[in-house]
This record gives sequence, structure tokens and C-alpha cells, in this order.
Amino acid sequence: MGIKAIIVDTAGTTTDFQFIKEVLFSYSEQAMPAFIANNRNDFAIANLLDDVQELAGKKDLNTDELVDLLVAWIHDDSKATAIKTLQGLIWQQGYLSGDFKGHVYADAVRMLKQWQSSGKRLYSFSSSSADAQELLFRHSDQGDISGLFYGHFDTMLGQKNDVQAYKNILNTISLRPKQVLYLSDELAELNAAREAGLNTYQIVRSDDVRQGSHPTAVDFTQVRQG
Repeated sequence: MGIKAIIVDTAGTTTDFQFIKEVLFSYSEQAMPAFIANNRNDFAIANLLDDVQELAGKKDLNTDELVDLLVAWIHDDSKATAIKTLQGLIWQQGYLSGDFKGHVYADAVRMLKQWQSSGKRLYSFSSSSADAQELLFRHSDQGDISGLFYGHFDTMLGQKNDVQAYKNILNTISLRPKQVLYLSDELAELNAAREAGLNTYQIVRSDDVRQGSHPTAVDFTQVRQG
């Protein structure tokens, strides 16, 4: 049947997790107070903040209370769609103003280009919003590589440890499970993807990565699709 599409995780896989934590998370934490104060009455932002309060089980929070809650969620690396969407909007400001560039491993770029040129459809799947993923690849330190991707998936389709999320992706891209390869460093995600029927490969860039029974590679150049 052969692999027709490759889906890549971002943090720890295409991108150094330290960049996510030390640059992106730090930036969103520092920018959050002004962002909420300046945009709280914007319709889309107000809806996101309503979602935040509903998830937290709290109502009628003032601006300072909302900021404190959101910063706490950043520290906890909450996967809630609302905080990830808000972070993505803040990161957009940072990318467009040139405050930072997105980190992407050189080996990932090399192989993504090779796979795309051989006819593979490329996607990314992250807890960060689809827009934030597109920005990361468009404004990367390896240049604009956003054109390599057919699309980006986020938690609107389900949490990354949830088998149903991968089934939802398969329905979206209209491919059979064995036609799709998923690359990630996270064992729980790989287990969920495999349970949904996808081929899997674990990217192990450090000794800290918890491994299971998936094929492993230290970087993208070692990934075998057969």
C-alpha cells in the first residue's frame, strides 16, 4: 500500500522543546497582561476567555484574575484549546515583529523536503493551534518552509493522547491508517496513533525520552518508511 502521508509532532520532534519553553512560553507569559487588557472586548478573544472561565469553573473574573489563571496554565503547559489559541495569537505578534524565529531542526527540514518532493503529503499535529504551527514553519530559522505542508492539526480534532484524534485526522485526509506515518518523541501519542492503525516512528533526540516498542530514530534522517 505504501506511505502516502507523514504527520509530524512539533515540540521535541521538529523543534527543540527548550525553544518552546524558554522562548515561546516565556514570551506569551510576559505579553499576556497587555494582550488581555487591550483585547478583552474583542469578540473572538472574549469568547476564548469565556471558554477559559468555563473550563476553570469560575465566572466573572476580572482582568488580573484572568491573567493569573492563564499564566498558571502556561506554567502547567495546559493543553486546553483556549489557552493554546491565545498563545498562538500572542506568538503571531512576536513572529511578525521579528522578536524571534521558530526553531526547526536542520535534519527535519532536509527530510521534509525530500519526502515532499517524492510525493508524500506532509502534515503537523501539535497541542499548539494550527495557526501557531504555520507561523513556526513560515518564520523558522531554516527559512520559510510552510509551503511543504498540506495542513496542520491541533486539539480541535482531539487531544494528542486520544486514539479518536488520529481517527479524526484520517477522516480529514481521507487515507487508510497504514498509508500514514506518525513521527513523535512522545510515547503516549505514539501509542494512541498506533492503536488507531497508523504507522509510527519515535524520534529520540535525548536520553530523557521515554521509549516503548516503536521503531526509533535519533533524527529524521534515520526514519525508514518501509
